[in-house]
Amino acid sequence: MVEWMNEEIINRNKNINRGYRKPEVWKEAIELYKFVKDKIRTQNMTPFKVKAQIEDSILSCSSNIAEGYSRRGIKENIQFNTIALASLAENYSQIFALYNGNDIEREWFDKYDNLHYSFENKLIAMNRLLISKIDQMDWKNDYIIREMIAPYGEEN
Repeated sequence: MVEWMNEEIINRNKNINRGYRKPEVWKEAIELYKFVKDKIRTQNMTPFKVKAQIEDSILSCSSNIAEGYSRRGIKENIQFNTIALASLAENYSQIFALYNGNDIEREWFDKYDNLHYSFENKLIAMNRLLISKIDQMDWKNDYIIREMIAPYGEEN
């Protein structure tokens, strides 16, 4: 569990649409955002546009996990997790460019790389699990919204 995250806030006002707050992968996305934001905002020599792009790409990860979960369809969930993975790759490329340009010190980059790698692997594992549920037809949708396999008008 992320140490700085307020568990009381995470656990209050629960409903079906806020279930994305429970998985560790979403919490790690929030942790990585905070870690990157705290560093990027202190970079005096990095142009504002670059800082904004870096913050946008890392914030996009937790946002896409939440949006995919809240759409309640397995294929959309997978698609939004895939978008989160793409944003994560974009962010790594941006941070690596700053590190390679000597704008970020090695110690910070190494910690970022470890946090990034952990989050990335959990997100990949979650997507693999969801894909296996499609193959097994084992997706339970709490809203009873189901993708139509049969022609419209027929129940599946």
